Amino acid sequence: MRPRRFVEPVRPAAQIRANEDIRAPKVRLVDEDGSQLGIKDTVEARDYAYGKNLDLVEVAAQADPPVAKVMDLSKYKYEQEQKAKLARKHQSQIHVKEIKFRPKIGIHDYNTKKGHVERFLKQRAKVKVTIMFRGRETTHPERGRDLLMRLAEDVKEIGLVEQPPLLDGRNMVMVLGPTKNAGVAKDDAQEEDTQRDEEAVQADRNGQAAAPSGDAEPLPRKEVG
Repeated sequence: MRPRRFVEPVRPAAQIRANEDIRAPKVRLVDEDGSQLGIKDTVEARDYAYGKNLDLVEVAAQADPPVAKVMDLSKYKYEQEQKAKLARKHQSQIHVKEIKFRPKIGIHDYNTKKGHVERFLKQRAKVKVTIMFRGRETTHPERGRDLLMRLAEDVKEIGLVEQPPLLDGRNMVMVLGPTKNAGVAKDDAQEEDTQRDEEAVQADRNGQAAAPSGDAEPLPRKEVG
């Protein structure tokens, strides 16, 4: 059987009560300019809003009695949608990646996995680094701790230790988080290369080009007839 994919349920949006949908018999009425008009019967408050060609909107249902304001309902709904959209835009989604090491990892494999850790950090993701112990390796947890701290030292420019190495059963776990510099190193390198190219071009224009090396083969002489 194929595993079922978990789908997070969609939470229904908060319903806005207005006009005839307001159930409370009395409301604390607020005018369109923000002035307090006191506690009124809901019918009276609704008629007051209708008299201004506006709506009576419940803005604080938890209050006793609920707070209702005189306003344009369609405009209020639009403003609430824009606020929700802006909140979703600025909401940071935290992704956690996991990389697994062995205590006796080779230098080539270490550099390869370190590259993966750097790539994840530059993508602004957290990295969970796990050291897997097997057999008698569990009697020397300091090897795993030393390996994790070595990794943290190698990526310290783009990653910081959010959770120090902790032993969890047969595994040791450390969590790295991206620093402010994570994800900008590539752009900085491109700017530095561009600056070097511009300096080289400027040096050529000023007659400061490098002289040819002494090992260069001289040009052939022309024979005179």
